[in-house]
Amino acid sequence: MIPFITLAENLLSVPFTAVTDFTDLDDCCDRFAETLMECNEPAYKLALLGRIGACLALLPPTLSEPIPAHLIERFTVDALPGTPSYFEPDAEALCEYCQTLTQVLCQQSLLPEMEKSLRGLLCELMWMFAGELNAPRWARQHTEH
Repeated sequence: MIPFITLAENLLSVPFTAVTDFTDLDDCCDRFAETLMECNEPAYKLALLGRIGACLALLPPTLSEPIPAHLIERFTVDALPGTPSYFEPDAEALCEYCQTLTQVLCQQSLLPEMEKSLRGLLCELMWMFAGELNAPRWARQHTEH
């Protein structure tokens, strides 16, 4: 009989390394965070936090690197979106905030209500971080004929 494999178990086997594109690492973090929000199993929560921590540890060196040529089209749009004027930490700060929250949650020393609130905060910050990393950076130059 083939054992039932949950989404969390599948995510725990997703491979990534220091040479993984930042967009793929960001996508992994996003999926780990979303699964973490819905996970009630302590062992899976801890494993997901470990995966988030591993991805986040690989991201900082990539944040100041130029975007690889094969990804430039992905970050180019016809018109850049407006930027909101509220909480706007840069990518490095968001990464650090997420790393710190991940470490606090891994310690498993919080009251259940606090743990739930901090998981929610971590996920919200991860989604903000993902949005920042995946935001368009260039507008296409349109020429008049």
